[in-house]
Amino acid sequence: MQLYELTIHELHAKLKTGEVSSVEATRSILDRIDAVEDKVHAFITITPEEAMQNAAAADKRIAAGEMDILTGIPVALKDIFLTSGIRTTSASRILGNFIPPYDATVVAKLRERGIVLIGKLNQDEFAMGSSTESSYFGVTRNPWNADHIPGGSSGGSAACIAARQATTTLGTDTGGSIRQPAAHCGCVGLKPTYGRVSRYGVIAYASSLDQVGPITRDVTDCAIMLGAIAGHDPKDSTSVELPVPDYTQTLANGVKGLRIGLPREYFIEGLDPEVKKAMDEAIATYKGLGAEFVEISLPHTDYAVATYYLIATAEASSNLARYDGVRFGYRNSDAKGLLDMYMLSRDEGFGAEVKRRIMIGTYALSSGYYDAYYLKAQKVRTLIMEDFTRAFGKVDLILTPVTPTPAFRIGEKTSDPLQMYLSDIFTIPVNLAGTCGMSIPAGFSSEGLPIGLQLIGSPFGEETLLRAAYAFEQNTLWHKRKAKI
Repeated sequence: MQLYELTIHELHAKLKTGEVSSVEATRSILDRIDAVEDKVHAFITITPEEAMQNAAAADKRIAAGEMDILTGIPVALKDIFLTSGIRTTSASRILGNFIPPYDATVVAKLRERGIVLIGKLNQDEFAMGSSTESSYFGVTRNPWNADHIPGGSSGGSAACIAARQATTTLGTDTGGSIRQPAAHCGCVGLKPTYGRVSRYGVIAYASSLDQVGPITRDVTDCAIMLGAIAGHDPKDSTSVELPVPDYTQTLANGVKGLRIGLPREYFIEGLDPEVKKAMDEAIATYKGLGAEFVEISLPHTDYAVATYYLIATAEASSNLARYDGVRFGYRNSDAKGLLDMYMLSRDEGFGAEVKRRIMIGTYALSSGYYDAYYLKAQKVRTLIMEDFTRAFGKVDLILTPVTPTPAFRIGEKTSDPLQMYLSDIFTIPVNLAGTCGMSIPAGFSSEGLPIGLQLIGSPFGEETLLRAAYAFEQNTLWHKRKAKI
């Protein structure tokens, strides 16, 4: 097995014994990027010189006995996290030349532990999309089939793991942007409970929905990464002050006696037969492991997409008002005056999908429409949260598909935004409720495209979520398959 194929825990074991060095592991990853990046286009910025310096520093830490489980591990980050001295674009022209002066909290935490930063990953512009087709820097391709999308908005993060271009990655999830690409690329992806991980230094899309989480090769790596980035941060007013458990300690506790809910609203007509078959097989696997299943209802599911696209766009309209060409980012050089500069800079700096969402959000917040749209959406959001609260009074976890279909073809839905938005129908409610959810590999379509299984946990129930995911992973072989790229 090549060094670039190893998980965090496998590479850590080899670094600990001195069998390999971080410099060797990093060189293996960089060579892998050179070999496959032109087929995948997972990266916006690659930092080979910094990576090799980080690796050499990590090897010194290891030699001095100051080793952490992440010391010397090659990591790539979605290009939405501020990284001091490294260009951060959020895949937008308007931030094409932006170099942050400081690190996001999660980046600082990882750096403290001695990670090796490989580069910044492609995404949908400002995390607005489900396919990584809206990036100013071009489309990322699915390593399982280059004609298909990798999912979005963290498509670069998932494609990078599937193509084995980094040992681990981070993404963000506003309406499914970690879980959906993880499902489409055959990876493990976790969206933690809102407030579990700091958002400080993460370029904002919709502040009440955004959450940071890992995309990894297996569940153990996911538990390691969550433990590294979780915790209270006084710089983020929405960060919750709760202790961070060692998520790896309870992974092997099994699922016997666990009550898992099956929401009838998620197993609907229109669900791809191959996705349905994978869900049925997953349910059978869990039953064999001693879990109990209960049919539940999440009655306001049908309103989730409409609710999300009012709240998220309204928050985006507000958050993106700061990009005006004055302080940083792209500025039109031909403008005749201040207003002209604002208008031309924003028109040329933002892509079509971002402008669409700004316009929808601005309209929803405008005088005379605020109560009819935004306020009503917030009330429906409360109803969706109450659905989950009631459900978790009866069950420990909820099992659903991640997406209605496997990954669609590049260009298939770009002309129909509504069809694109509906691809997140099973992931959006988790963000509206603020709870945790994750995607794990659960099968393949007849075309050889990965299918993901979604597990949804109660607020701050990540330990149970990871335990159930680990039990499934250890009793199936889906996570062992590799994209032939």
